[in-house]
Amino acid sequence: MVLPVVAIVGQPNVGKSTLFNRIINQRLAIVEDKPGVTRDRNYAQAEWLGHKFDLIDTGGITWSGSNIEDEIRAQAEIAIEEADVIVILTSVTNHLTSLDERIAQMLYQTKKPVILAVNKADNPEQRMDIYDFYSLGFGEPIPVSSIHGTGIGDLLDRIVASLPQDLDQNENKQISFSVIGRPNVGKSSIVNQLVGEKRVIVNNEEGTTRDAVDTPFETADGTKFRIVDTAGIRKRGKVYEKTEKYSVMRAMGAIEHSDIVCLVLDADTGIREQDKHVAGYAHEAGRGIIIVVNKWDLPKKNSNSAKEFEQTIRTEFQYLDYAPILFVSAKTGQNLAKIPEMVKQVYRNQQQRIKSSVLNDLLLEASKLVPTPMIKGKRLRVYYMTQVATNPPTFVVFVNDPELMHFSYERFLTNQLRANFDFSGTPIKIIPRKRK
Repeated sequence: MVLPVVAIVGQPNVGKSTLFNRIINQRLAIVEDKPGVTRDRNYAQAEWLGHKFDLIDTGGITWSGSNIEDEIRAQAEIAIEEADVIVILTSVTNHLTSLDERIAQMLYQTKKPVILAVNKADNPEQRMDIYDFYSLGFGEPIPVSSIHGTGIGDLLDRIVASLPQDLDQNENKQISFSVIGRPNVGKSSIVNQLVGEKRVIVNNEEGTTRDAVDTPFETADGTKFRIVDTAGIRKRGKVYEKTEKYSVMRAMGAIEHSDIVCLVLDADTGIREQDKHVAGYAHEAGRGIIIVVNKWDLPKKNSNSAKEFEQTIRTEFQYLDYAPILFVSAKTGQNLAKIPEMVKQVYRNQQQRIKSSVLNDLLLEASKLVPTPMIKGKRLRVYYMTQVATNPPTFVVFVNDPELMHFSYERFLTNQLRANFDFSGTPIKIIPRKRK
């Protein structure tokens, strides 16, 4: 379904992220009582009285002249361009400021519906102080308290009344994939190249990306994707700052809500211990995994370089032997066009179902190749196998005693499945169960 888009904009520290979280009814955007915490655009779906729309949280708009502030403003400008309805959020405790007026001047040029909300109006006396905001020229201001929820219903009523009603309501399933990795491996640069716009802020400073940022895009063949660029994940012991702790939580959430995970490694600095922690999160979540080696344009190479690096990956990530490896350069664009196609293939592998009759033929042949294990004089007997789930493909094996299913035999069955069917990129779960 193609949903209308609503953007929340305003100067720093007026409560945009708190309002965003209040409307979507979950703590998705990072909230901290200091300006500049939100940097990229943050997307989520919201609903009010049966009306659904996409909501965008943006960083605080300023004209201070610093590079990072210019980047934040550029992100807000893109959100304004995408939006069908714009909410300008101000603060009654700040009173009307020259920065509010400058942002209003920018919004006049959009020719789009603009709704004025005045935040932090927590009591009747404060709600009486909103009348100065009439001078911004957006009609009657709506007093709200993002923290306490006061006035949010009135604001949502105004938003829903302003939404366009003629959007196409037909949309195919999107394939959702996240881009994860330790800080500064080039995740945001890959995202920007894939979606064809400067979607997330790119900066050499570690930790520039803090929120997990959703972006829908479509390839030439009509396949719809949703890509999530996440904050760089560091080892738990390195997560000192409160903001960074929430960024790691956000990245973990992005993994949980993705169909596929692209694990980005840095070809220039090589594999580090943090990479293994990041990969472990995705593997434990049961998501499809593609290993993307970025910055392949930087190291000196010979004809065997790719093969040698791939062998190193297989040695360091033995539990990810099913994950395909792609060497790319976000800077030059090398092989980036292959990522969506590879994601699509892994998604197909995740979704495939194998008939029980075929699985049991495989089981019969497997028993001829390798005898079932014997533990304490008792032999494992395997009776039947059936697939019970997809994403990841999950198989129940009925046996005489699940305790006799040694992990090595479970691994053998997994390898037999991979040898006979294309499950590249996706983990496989095998669940032994006692036959009744």
